[in-house]
Amino acid sequence: MCGIIGYIGSKDARDLIISGLKKLEYRGYDSAGIALINGDTKVFKCAGRVKELEEKVNKSGFNGTTGMGHTRWATHGEPNETNAHPQVSYKGNFIVVHNGIIENYSQIKKHLQSRGIVFSSQTDTEVLANLIEHLYLEGDLSAEQAITMALNRVEGAYGLVIICTSETDRLFAARKGSPLVIGVGDGENFIASDATPIVEHTKRVIYLNDNDLAIIKKDELILRTIKAESIKPEVKELELKLGEIDKEGYPHFMLKEIFEQPKAIHNTFRGRVLPDFSGIRLGGLHEILDSVTEAERIIIIACGTSWHAGLLGEYIFEEYTRIPVEVEYASEFRYRNPIIKKGDIVIAISQSGETADTLAAIKLARAKGAKVLGICNVVGSSIPRETDAGVYTHAGPEIGVASTKAFTSQVTVLAMMAFVLGHRRGIISDEGYKALITELVAIPGKIEKALEANDKALELAKIFQNTRNALYLGRGYLFPVALEGALKLKEISYVHAEGYPAAEMKHGPIALIDENMPIVVVATRDDTYDKIISNIQEIKARKGIVIAIVTEGDEIIAKMADYVLEVPETLPTFSGLLAVIPLQLLSYHIAVLRGCDVDQPRNLAKSVTVE
Repeated sequence: MCGIIGYIGSKDARDLIISGLKKLEYRGYDSAGIALINGDTKVFKCAGRVKELEEKVNKSGFNGTTGMGHTRWATHGEPNETNAHPQVSYKGNFIVVHNGIIENYSQIKKHLQSRGIVFSSQTDTEVLANLIEHLYLEGDLSAEQAITMALNRVEGAYGLVIICTSETDRLFAARKGSPLVIGVGDGENFIASDATPIVEHTKRVIYLNDNDLAIIKKDELILRTIKAESIKPEVKELELKLGEIDKEGYPHFMLKEIFEQPKAIHNTFRGRVLPDFSGIRLGGLHEILDSVTEAERIIIIACGTSWHAGLLGEYIFEEYTRIPVEVEYASEFRYRNPIIKKGDIVIAISQSGETADTLAAIKLARAKGAKVLGICNVVGSSIPRETDAGVYTHAGPEIGVASTKAFTSQVTVLAMMAFVLGHRRGIISDEGYKALITELVAIPGKIEKALEANDKALELAKIFQNTRNALYLGRGYLFPVALEGALKLKEISYVHAEGYPAAEMKHGPIALIDENMPIVVVATRDDTYDKIISNIQEIKARKGIVIAIVTEGDEIIAKMADYVLEVPETLPTFSGLLAVIPLQLLSYHIAVLRGCDVDQPRNLAKSVTVE
């Protein structure tokens, strides 16, 4: 996933675009570039971070009132200055920034090379730029005609902003499978891959849909499809607040977002839980609630952290609704010809609402007759438009690449959905329904308490910062939490870690255990508590080092484990929402102590919008 920002108006574009790129850097940070128009058009690029680009551009002294910038997460071609965006066409008539992948770029490139066109980069984006220019020159077309014709020939995904050097009073923008949002101002307009760099300038936005083409001038916006069909722009009001995309005194976005989880969960159930705790109303599901209640099977599709939330959701759904649930990696689901029947319910989970594999899986499920529900955080993203119904998490922007509050807010939504269905199906009594809701409402306060383990997590991190491997174990509701804990450590500290069901330890992983191997055991009190004690004893018998996540006041495991992090007591159903907190904190502090960039870990992007 890469970041795009464009501006056309009367202000100095250089600082505005550089500032926007810094806000988008969480989307990609291998290389960066900017194109500025001021009579002449100049392009500046570099490998590395936006601050290096800023120094290069400022040193030139060049500025303008129109421009566009890009921060890249490499797909085609290694991260270097040549492969950085913007990419310029072979005769310089078109300048392109691009998110996504042009899947048939190789065939197009061979065709263009046969016409004598020479390429300088390894990118698919240069192929598109050259195709546009080739059509423009050969067909004596306008820029818009050449762009439209090119986009009807390419296959794949794209979010594009394009400058034609002979039509510098406008920017061209197009979208297919990769998000773009237009910011509407007074005598100025913006275009970006998400709203974070726009919110400080305007609250009025237009979300582009697939196959849309926008011609953006400073005081005019024309919107049509790539088939030349006119579209009436639909202007919406941004809910995003400027303060939500600042660190607000925290050293990293990740730590800020860990500490925002009480608020994020509260916002997720706020307005949905009835004042007397007697019920939950999920307005986004209202129209199809009957068909969901009568479902004979639920399939949850997701990737990464969202998959872990879905796995925890499976446990909750099956206990409280008695509907069979399968949890699928979206990337596998879309390619294995899955068996889907009419009446099946598919729940797609994605923080960004733009995950490429999840979107493709949604389209497949709908084509086979399933009802598809979405759970996502970003209003105006693709998943709400592609699904039959759904629920927003309202967790607020998540800038850190490693998801934290996305996980807990997604689990909160899944729990609410399960409780609503379970009550409607008669599995949950009125009294049980109210008890579950009462405890759900108490969870933000209990997470506040769990966050008090921050200092202790730091002390443990100092002990284990140089570890090379770690094993995470859990049972029942806590197995998905073990998986998520291991993923967090891998993502941000580059320590090899694996999560397993605790009982599976004896089927292989136990061979790894020795006096140097830290074993993180998620062991809060539930129905499997006695079994997890046996697992800890097996670890200790092999000189393993045990870090245990336990319920506050637990004395049994505290005596067995080498180190303990406590969380408040709750119902087993909600244990994952609390137990994941110290795991997030531990991973964060280990990564910081190892000198890792926790907000922008190497090789990772916030949302995977390409295959």
